[in-house]
Amino acid sequence: MIEDISQAVSESVRKGEHIRERVRDVMLEALKSRHFDREAMRDVVRAITEGVTRGAEGSRVGVRQALADGFRGMDQALTTSVQAGHEALRQLLVTGRGVSDHELKQALAGLRKIEEDFVGTVREVSDSANERVRPQLTELLSQAAHAGTETGRQSAKLMAEFSLTGIELAGEFGARFAHLASGVLAGMADALDKRDGGKKDG
Repeated sequence: MIEDISQAVSESVRKGEHIRERVRDVMLEALKSRHFDREAMRDVVRAITEGVTRGAEGSRVGVRQALADGFRGMDQALTTSVQAGHEALRQLLVTGRGVSDHELKQALAGLRKIEEDFVGTVREVSDSANERVRPQLTELLSQAAHAGTETGRQSAKLMAEFSLTGIELAGEFGARFAHLASGVLAGMADALDKRDGGKKDG
């Protein structure tokens, strides 16, 4: 399954058409079919990045542009994941279903680490990439370290919002949060797919 994801991305990047949107859509599809946790996200990021780097070598738009568009597509997909996690937390808090301050902080820390895992995983793939791709990917990572990613900006915004929230008692929070966040992410991914459906070629 992971290899299928990587292959699908590689082919799209090689064609050089709508790279950002295609990478984002493939990644969201992969994420929404998995448990909402760090390990699953890292696996998907690794597979997508490997697909992007393979496809970039022979891409019609050139290596630099293909990698940049692929990176932005991944960033957009993970930003949507952070938003899904935020919405899941908000729903749990609004329904008053027993969320402790400690659990909330853990969930927020997990969302905050999505950017860290994203950049770290891309860097791991970059280290093993060939000489044609590695310098370009390293430059992209340097830019991300300097300017930040949209995923990181979204996470910081949510951290600030939830730091003002007061919470009570705990329960089986981790499983409830992951289940709810997965459902929210699936809905967001489907909405993006419908919105962009008319814009993409078959």
